[in-house]
Amino acid sequence: MRILINDDLYGFDLPEALSLLSEQRRQQALRYRHEFGQRACAAAYLLLLKALREDYGITDAPAFKYGEHGKPTLTEYPEIHFNLSHCREAAICVIDNYPIGVDIENIRPYKESLARYTMNDEELATIQSAKNKDLAFTRLWTQKEAIVKLSGSGITTNLKEVLRDCSALELSTHKGPNDRYIYSIAQPRT
Repeated sequence: MRILINDDLYGFDLPEALSLLSEQRRQQALRYRHEFGQRACAAAYLLLLKALREDYGITDAPAFKYGEHGKPTLTEYPEIHFNLSHCREAAICVIDNYPIGVDIENIRPYKESLARYTMNDEELATIQSAKNKDLAFTRLWTQKEAIVKLSGSGITTNLKEVLRDCSALELSTHKGPNDRYIYSIAQPRT
């Protein structure tokens, strides 16, 4: 597994970056109304391009096909698995020879109403007893998102149940520098 992160989303020339994207991804990036969304979308794809070039010798800008709930796969290289995510602080790409899911989020203020909607009683208790509720909530949220992105089911799944039985998964969570963001990666145990 390879993890690539860009946490300097204003450190590249956006028009030049857009010219490196596949037409499909460029159109997706340009659907964002604000420059930040365009930058984050482009940055995640550029990380994928880097990994494909360095790890697989693929130099073309690949097109995606999408599963029922939007999970992308590489049209011409279905044996290469990847997942992309971005937040206000960073973009991330994970790539592997096995299915993988990733989510990255800013550590944001804890909102009890959102937690009650997305977390089961055990998870709520974990958050409530944590020193840093913001971090505890974001950690659990990214884990759930990584799992549903791995499966390709999207958030159509009952989010309260996602973490109940993860024994068949490897799940890791990491904080970014200066505690600005957190990301989780999910993949099947091999």
